[in-house]
Amino acid sequence: MKSPCVEICSFDGRTGWCRACGRTKQECRSWKKARPHQQQKIASDLPRRLAKLNAARSD
Repeated sequence: MKSPCVEICSFDGRTGWCRACGRTKQECRSWKKARPHQQQKIASDLPRRLAKLNAARSD
């Protein structure tokens, strides 16, 4: 699976998620070594995380 990274790393201090791709620092570091099912699990949660980050910005 292709990495969701968009080369704009900026991590939210409250959640620890990247504001650009939604992953944690640990998930970013381990992405290439993660098994496909692990990558899929992370990737499936990214839209929810990004929506939550965007909603918090709007508040």
